Amino acid sequence: MSAKSIATNDAATSAGSAAEATRAVVQAFLAARLAGDTGRLIELFADEVDWLLAENPAAPWIRARSTAAECAAQFTELMAYTRPERARASVDTFLVDGTDAVLMGHLSGTVRATGKSFEGPFALHLTVEDGRITRHRLYENSLSIAEACTP
Repeated sequence: MSAKSIATNDAATSAGSAAEATRAVVQAFLAARLAGDTGRLIELFADEVDWLLAENPAAPWIRARSTAAECAAQFTELMAYTRPERARASVDTFLVDGTDAVLMGHLSGTVRATGKSFEGPFALHLTVEDGRITRHRLYENSLSIAEACTP
């Protein structure tokens, strides 16, 4: 076996290990979100998070965040402004490549203040480093959410 093939195998093994670790953290993140476990979410987010969710002034739970506590609080705020019993989310695709994971699916909910519903597809891109989420990018149907928030 040549040195080049050993290096290639080592790189593949390392990438596989990173993907397995990423998948485990993302699965823990999903379980914590489903359970409403903000303490566990704080543990899963890095101290500083590169958070991106398109600003939506009509939706008070959608705002800039950067710390683990702020990121975890997004779940609590979402539940305060929407009706949890009407919230739905399904993941149709879960892709992992090294430290990056992408989830795609569909979400829906109802805003408490207006009684209006929103729905649409979503894509969530997470990056996991050293066992914690360092990047969070959520792409969703912001028009539907804004319309549901507007009286």
